Amino acid sequence: MDALLEQLNQIQAQFSSESPPSEPPIAELRQILQSKYAVAVARAAKLVSRHEITELVPDLTAAFDRFMTNPAKTDPNCHAKTGIADALYRLEQRAEAVFLAGIHHVQMEPVWGGQMDTAPGLREICAMGLVRMNYSDVMTELADLLADPEPPARIGAARAIAYSENSQGIPLLRLRAKIGDEPPVLAECVIALLKLDADRSLPFAASFLHAPQPQTQELVALVLGESRHPGAFEPLQTWWKFNSEPDLRRTALLSIAMLRQDQPLDFLLSLVANGRKLDAHDAVAALDLYRQDAALWERVREAAQQRGDAELRAIVDSAN
Repeated sequence: MDALLEQLNQIQAQFSSESPPSEPPIAELRQILQSKYAVAVARAAKLVSRHEITELVPDLTAAFDRFMTNPAKTDPNCHAKTGIADALYRLEQRAEAVFLAGIHHVQMEPVWGGQMDTAPGLREICAMGLVRMNYSDVMTELADLLADPEPPARIGAARAIAYSENSQGIPLLRLRAKIGDEPPVLAECVIALLKLDADRSLPFAASFLHAPQPQTQELVALVLGESRHPGAFEPLQTWWKFNSEPDLRRTALLSIAMLRQDQPLDFLLSLVANGRKLDAHDAVAALDLYRQDAALWERVREAAQQRGDAELRAIVDSAN
């Protein structure tokens, strides 16, 4: 094992040198891919994909099949299988057999107090691979993955649906969100919906600002801010206005700043100039995103001067 890792270090050094090899070390990488050491195989697969050594695609596929035999013993934590699937995905290979096997693979391994599935990451990358190769029944596979017992796999399904750019995924995402899920999964569903059809999905997405869990509200607010959709300002402003939780109010103002549009910025500047003291300080903190924008930060300084709050002016000046 140590010898293989050292060999990988030498291969990496060759690629990173000022005079990289004119021909990739195919024989050496093939030997490593044929080894029984999962960690070494995963590293070799990464080198294969990074340097686009497509001659080794059959070796990647063969290694994947090998590690599917007694997988918890031969490939703990799915290091090799995930690395191989990722390499095939990045090499844009139509590795249907690998991706289908991987998206269905569950690998239970012993942990303190029970067992844990170590394959959600493998299922996610295989979902992306099926999307990239335009697999004919990919939406059925993604629908199943969206109901996976493991939250990381469900997050992966939402990301793959967004990557597909297929509107057939919209009802699947809405159903997943309607049924309910952990906040990170719901947030990822909202991200995917906004990517697939922002205008139609915005009201549905904004409804989760009133979800029972504060973490869901916070994550969805940030997603709306990152979307930079013009229609996101009104629901975020309303959520801020009627929210009494200080941390969530600060998140609302940050999300509004993230929209990077004139009306939201004018609103924040008005809070700096005329809002309650706490709101003014929160607005300056949100506008800190723009500290490198000299023209905008001058407007923040002018708003703080208009307010006549020495403490706030000091904060603005120190942030510049």
